[in-house]
Amino acid sequence: MLKVDRAILHVFDFESGSTYLSERPLDLTVRATRSYVQRHLRKISSNAESRHGEFAPDSGFAGELQRYLAGEREFVEFSVEIARWFWEELRRTEDLEQCDLLVADFCDTDAGGVDGASTDAEVDAAFDGPAGRRFFSILLLPRRQAFVHEVGGDSNDIARVDATLPNPSQKVASYVLVDAETGAIDFHDKERSVGGTSVSLIPERFLQCSSEASSHEVIDEVNVIVRDVAEEFGLTPAVEVSRAKAVVARAAEVEESFTPAEVGREVFQDRPDLQERFEERVREASLPEEAPVRRGVANRLTRSHKIRTDTGVEITFPSDLATKPGYLDFSTDAEGRITITVGNVASIENR
Repeated sequence: MLKVDRAILHVFDFESGSTYLSERPLDLTVRATRSYVQRHLRKISSNAESRHGEFAPDSGFAGELQRYLAGEREFVEFSVEIARWFWEELRRTEDLEQCDLLVADFCDTDAGGVDGASTDAEVDAAFDGPAGRRFFSILLLPRRQAFVHEVGGDSNDIARVDATLPNPSQKVASYVLVDAETGAIDFHDKERSVGGTSVSLIPERFLQCSSEASSHEVIDEVNVIVRDVAEEFGLTPAVEVSRAKAVVARAAEVEESFTPAEVGREVFQDRPDLQERFEERVREASLPEEAPVRRGVANRLTRSHKIRTDTGVEITFPSDLATKPGYLDFSTDAEGRITITVGNVASIENR
């Protein structure tokens, strides 16, 4: 579950050139406010598209964040300093969009999820639950124009407002998530044009950190390499890729990371020649030696595997079934035609 200790919202109005910097945190005892913040934080925490990074030794933000986490800086003061930095940098961009800045200090027990479908009782339980891993987060919440009705005495009207924040179920394009204990960074940002040059403000100028591939990108590339190696050596790609997914899921459950080279060693454990070819492809793809991946992300990306035959038949199955004899078996005849046998089935449901 996710427990928000502090959160604050700062408002930017680039059209009028004004900032509205809050002098006190959001009131998280208000259920609607608490729910909104928690759901957005859960969304970015479980986003498989987050890129990963480490602070550079001379990162200014890293030093100030450590001071805050050590209790040497006040939350509101620190958040205002962050807001002022983003205000000055964003107003210089050529593709300006209206947005607000949300800063939050929260803990994640990793015991369950609070998302857009969570009930109020689940959100309350998360707020009142035990502490867990501490994170510091910054989100740029884009504001959208919307239309509302205005009720008059003898007639109704339609008005346009420019203060609609993104729904908790919507993805946020720009955010920062820092693990307070390890300093590990998850972030997502989009390219912005400044003086005719394309820049990523968050990793390059604000965080001053490295930028490594997202969990989604690494897992996808590993699956592609497993598929290609299996095809090259005459194995069944569907079986080998599903095995790779199961290996990643097991590793993430224990360490919240996985080693691409180790995936190849486990999938092709009886074939040193395939292992060597797999590791060669991993080096060619410049994949990291170890890739971070949260348990929830790994489960979502690897829990099932889908195949489609040239006859139009689609089969989706749990990845770990490929390693269990008698559940899903593939055989190839002399002409290269594949037979798929599904076994140990007690009942069948129409979906």
